[in-house]
Amino acid sequence: DDLLGRLAVEPNKKLLESSIKNKNICITGAGGSIGTELCKQVLLNAPKSLIMIDSSESNLYHLEEEIFSSNILKKNITPISILGNVQDYLFIRDLFEKYNIDVIFHAAAYKHVPLIEKNPLAGIENNVFSTYSICKAAEYCKVKKVILISTDKAVRPTNIMGTSKRIAELIFQAFTDKVKS
Repeated sequence: DDLLGRLAVEPNKKLLESSIKNKNICITGAGGSIGTELCKQVLLNAPKSLIMIDSSESNLYHLEEEIFSSNILKKNITPISILGNVQDYLFIRDLFEKYNIDVIFHAAAYKHVPLIEKNPLAGIENNVFSTYSICKAAEYCKVKKVILISTDKAVRPTNIMGTSKRIAELIFQAFTDKVKS
């Protein structure tokens, strides 16, 4: 609240429930800080299944430990952890088909500006190509809803990281326009 300088906006429980309850959910970048919180929130809203994907074995392991040692798993669900690279289109497409994914939260992205400025090609490869792979596989598998977890850094990008996030947003828009037409 102190950082925002305004009152926090509470989540719309009906909107969350309609997007999550009894649905097969997939979270990319599940082991990251944003992905971890998404996993917790999804589990609180009674999904049919939760597929957690991350390329970091350590992050995925810690996420599992945190979830299984908490009180979050009150519902009849056992999250499935998958170690893999979301830039790999065939891997992602097969996973979406196998688990009949209804909703994807795409949080797999680099976000630390100084590190990406020193490693621009890695940032572009991860943030842009993973997004394209997710969108293409979601289109192929007719996934009902795909949500890009982006940041304010993409609004008026002044660096490689922000630009890569903006390109990810444009990829999402292009696929959305394709579906609408």
